[in-house]
Amino acid sequence: MPLSPRVPDLVALDLLLSVVELGSLSQAAKMHGVTQPAASSRIRYLEKLIGVPVLMRTPNGSLPTPSGSEIVEQARAVINAAHRLDDGITMLLGRRNSRLRVAASQTVAEYLFPQWLPALRAQMPEAAVTLDAGSSAQVRESVLAGRAEIGFVEGPHAPKGLESKTVARDRLVVVVSPQHAWARRNAISVEELADAALIQRESGSGTRTAFECALAALVPGWVSAPLLQLSSTTALKNSAVRGVGPAVLSSLAVKEEIAAGTLRPVIVTNFEAKRFLRAVWPKGQRPAGPARALFAVAQRTRDATPQS
Repeated sequence: MPLSPRVPDLVALDLLLSVVELGSLSQAAKMHGVTQPAASSRIRYLEKLIGVPVLMRTPNGSLPTPSGSEIVEQARAVINAAHRLDDGITMLLGRRNSRLRVAASQTVAEYLFPQWLPALRAQMPEAAVTLDAGSSAQVRESVLAGRAEIGFVEGPHAPKGLESKTVARDRLVVVVSPQHAWARRNAISVEELADAALIQRESGSGTRTAFECALAALVPGWVSAPLLQLSSTTALKNSAVRGVGPAVLSSLAVKEEIAAGTLRPVIVTNFEAKRFLRAVWPKGQRPAGPARALFAVAQRTRDATPQS
């Protein structure tokens, strides 16, 4: 039920209590950090709202009128309740600020989150952080279900039903073992890539979705038919290293293997699969507490693609 328009706001009631307790309008104004004219104006507004005078100005200070004394008693109960509400909100925020549940796609979880965590710790050392890694589709479900305050996904499109903001860019690369025939080629064609049996991530993965969208745009009628589907980036890399077949992975994920020579990048003529890494959170909300701090850290990533 809506309050009557005669009910003063908490600020006015709190000021009235201070005037009565201190016996001085000027001292009450000082306590509340306002000028005396502003405090006087606030009390006059309160009296106009209620319809009766609440204070008497005397040579010895300000005293409540008989009606004012009754208002003060009622106001004291209201202000005490407001303080209890404020204490409860403080406790709630304290609990929220003491933990952070994050859901992230595997590329972000394995290769970017470890870079972000020290900066987050420096800002909020008391926050207990839990990270759940999965596919971009799983991250979306976790955020929608409230199991994570913030998520990070890959892929060519922003997930439906969530607010999102790009925090970094990445590109996909085709890699093979040094023994694979493509390792001895300067480049392969898009058609050769489309005809090849590839090792790919599982359906719902941002990596796979980005790759399939990019290749389908260049090869009309192409249908993905993976040689092997794996839900782990590490398993994908190990299979490629052992010569099972070509793999499509984030440039972040294969940086060390390419440097060590255990995997070779394959140039595909006229093919480039760039993608965006996005932070996501529930619609109509804004990241708060540790989630907001992590979002700010992630935004400083910009281009996540390793430079050659």
